[in-house]
Amino acid sequence: MKVLVLANNEVSKPLIGWLDEREDVTIRQTKMTRDEMRSLGPELVVSYCYRHILKPDVIAEMPGKLINLHISYLPYNRGADPNAWSFLDDTPKGVTVHLIDAGVDTGPTLLQKRVAFDEAHDTLLGTYFKLHQELRELFIENWGAIRVGAIQPKPQMATGTYHRSAEFAAIRERLLGVEGWDITIKLFRDRYRQLSGSDMYGHGQ
Repeated sequence: MKVLVLANNEVSKPLIGWLDEREDVTIRQTKMTRDEMRSLGPELVVSYCYRHILKPDVIAEMPGKLINLHISYLPYNRGADPNAWSFLDDTPKGVTVHLIDAGVDTGPTLLQKRVAFDEAHDTLLGTYFKLHQELRELFIENWGAIRVGAIQPKPQMATGTYHRSAEFAAIRERLLGVEGWDITIKLFRDRYRQLSGSDMYGHGQ
């Protein structure tokens, strides 16, 4: 099968390597256009840590054949920094494989899995890598069904949460502190609660 993988992050490499051993894989990091999609002619598109949002005309070229891998339990934490916001917003933690539609992480879900953490000991960096491992395993275990379209898509609930990249960027340094990405989830959340009582985004202090 001709599979187009859209990716911009090193964390996607293990899955790309696994797919490349089994399918005819093409990788793209740049922003896709309708003409390029037509030229490549994939039978299935897998987006994994891809920083560009596909335009409607590109999506229209591959109806029901565009799949995204996301490290949150959708509909919670759509958009940027889903792992961090799952702890800050205290929303369900997990991973999702879903179809791509015109919204941001709003397409029907194919596969989901809840993931639990020990927040007193797990670090933000550790949870990030664990979620990606769980996501890759979920995808690989179900690849046979995914590739032939045997999984019935389920519409997402209308409720949920969404965050833009600028939101976490504005408070990241104050939350991570000297610990950086190795901060424990407990300290990460405690620090956020402390900041929440102040002018977190630096407006008018």
